[in-house]
Amino acid sequence: MKLLKSLKLRGWLLVGTAACGVVLAGAVATFGSSARAGAALEERKLPMKFNWVACEPNCRGWVSAVGIITADTPRDFEEFSRGRQLGGATVVLDSSGGSVNDAITLGRRFRNLGLLTTVGISVQNRGGQAARPAIVPEAYCESMCAFLLLAGKKRYVPEAAHVRVHQIWMGDRADDAKAASYSAQDLMIVERDIGRLAKYTFDMGGAGDLLSLALSVPPWEDLHELDAGELKLTNLVTTNLMADVLPHVDVAAPAVAELAPKTQARFGAEAEQQPQPVKSTKTAEAVVPTGTAPSAGSQK
Repeated sequence: MKLLKSLKLRGWLLVGTAACGVVLAGAVATFGSSARAGAALEERKLPMKFNWVACEPNCRGWVSAVGIITADTPRDFEEFSRGRQLGGATVVLDSSGGSVNDAITLGRRFRNLGLLTTVGISVQNRGGQAARPAIVPEAYCESMCAFLLLAGKKRYVPEAAHVRVHQIWMGDRADDAKAASYSAQDLMIVERDIGRLAKYTFDMGGAGDLLSLALSVPPWEDLHELDAGELKLTNLVTTNLMADVLPHVDVAAPAVAELAPKTQARFGAEAEQQPQPVKSTKTAEAVVPTGTAPSAGSQK
């Protein structure tokens, strides 16, 4: 409940559709029970969690990062990394976005550690004593997750993965963005954070095309999915070989799964009334400047 309130008190969001997590349930179900699929889907609805996936002696292992980037995520990563030798490790992302400024903070930490990045879902293949972890490539990296992906020193995106981008907008007015009203303070905040995001993008070696594509998609349209050409154009991909980021790791090919229809969701006002997991939305928040009171419409 405390976390939900924390999310709701930050009014600027990077908004998108909620189609992301639905496919994953079918993909993971090919490796276990339907209960396992449901658990994986629930993880995507919650704030980002980090787990170390060990696969010794076959490979070094990797970091699984699943969920929404919140104001607590950078601190959670520091706690996760304490006592671990993560330098040069790979982060496998499955995320629908999150906080703009906290994603930037986390991304810079990734780069400082020399981490590699990719998109996927970590699963445990069945095989008795010979069971070993694998990665399902049909995962989603949306909104600010794309900029977190950019933090990798090397970056690989499987053909079956989905990388989608969208504009920065105000979450409390995303349902009817055209009809909503905006103050000068609102515009100042979003332009400031676009500037921060632009500097981060270039610092990470990304291209201006990534910003151009993301900022051209308004909240009343579906997220724009980057095709193979755009992934290269934006410099989100630096290698076409999975072995460059995850040597000796199995890529599990999921069976054909029935896709559920797209839905639209965001952090609604009802979240503060009832304790429940954060909805699987493509959202990102931008913190109001220190010492400046938020505008009346910036809180949810």
